Amino acid sequence: MSDSPEKPVRGDPSWIAPALTRDEKTRHVGKTPVFFGPPLAIHTDGLKNTMELSGRLNRTAERYMELMRHHGLDLSEPERRCIAHICNIGFMSPLEIRELPFEVGLSRFECEGLDKAALAKKLEAASFVDLVAVVESLGF
Repeated sequence: MSDSPEKPVRGDPSWIAPALTRDEKTRHVGKTPVFFGPPLAIHTDGLKNTMELSGRLNRTAERYMELMRHHGLDLSEPERRCIAHICNIGFMSPLEIRELPFEVGLSRFECEGLDKAALAKKLEAASFVDLVAVVESLGF
């Protein structure tokens, strides 16, 4: 045993929460330069100050994250691999995302366990938000 007094524990009025370590910090708050391409420029048209711009972007991002959390499709690994193969062309525009069911039929991608006709039907029945969530979950 040491001669040092016992440290207070949680619940004890003298207990003080430990400072967060660098790894425990969950976010960095600060200014970040952002390029405003046409979509962001249109989305923020008419907003004049940083607080208005920041508020609009953060509200939109929060809503978008919720959409991604609650949408998507139940896909098998072969189905995910097929869609990833199609998306691997790079940036997926909204039109290209809408055309995923059509692209599945055109794709030469094959793997064990993949039923392209069933996948195309599943994608055709999905909402646009579900298709976006799938593409986002694959990292595209």
